[in-house]
Amino acid sequence: MRAAFVTISRWVVRLAAVAVAAVAAASLALALFAVATAGTGDPRLYPPAPGAATVGLALVDHGYHAGLVLRTADVARAGAERGLPALSALAARFGAYPFIKIGWGDSDFYRFAPRLSDVTVAMAVTALSGGNGGSVLHVVGLAAGPAESFPASDVQSLRLSADGFDALAGRLAGAFALDGAGQPEPLGPGLYGPSLFFRATGRYSVFATCNHWVAGLVAAAGLKVSPVSAVLSNGLLAELRWRNPI
Repeated sequence: MRAAFVTISRWVVRLAAVAVAAVAAASLALALFAVATAGTGDPRLYPPAPGAATVGLALVDHGYHAGLVLRTADVARAGAERGLPALSALAARFGAYPFIKIGWGDSDFYRFAPRLSDVTVAMAVTALSGGNGGSVLHVVGLAAGPAESFPASDVQSLRLSADGFDALAGRLAGAFALDGAGQPEPLGPGLYGPSLFFRATGRYSVFATCNHWVAGLVAAAGLKVSPVSAVLSNGLLAELRWRNPI
């Protein structure tokens, strides 16, 4: 009996050692992948040169989903100056509001699971595998700034260079799927307030989530981000604060 107990104990110890080694190896692999894929940023765009003109915006972390808040006037200017009809149309549609909040995601996942508690296993697996195919943009008109509009959320303000904002605006405009007239295609009311869903470009998957989309926008503006940290919205904001002078 004692021999059997000793044998089982040794087996448990060995199993625990293998588990610890596996976790350590996985952690090391993840860390190496994070380093290998970390964005280097663009010092020509960010941070803005001292005394240079800047454009403000904000990232909002709602717990598992991040969005971008822009001044409507800045969206209108970018649309007019850079010839981006999607942004001009967006600014005109939400012209009664000084701010616009924009998020991107899987069509079914975003429209029917606005809260983490709404997400089902089947919905998550289908979306993260890229099975749904379609994606949407959720646009909300805000009567007040991001901190006032979302007091329960983590909000990070940014000041971009003018060229950095233009780069971000170009990437943002490309996220809207345009109809035959070259205009954004609305899909109906959004989740709250004066909001609409629009048909978007791109396919949602575990490698291209809503937070990766936001990370891609700020990366275009010259900031340092990485796809590993951007899997989670709080990871995205934490890395922005850690690796960039904000």
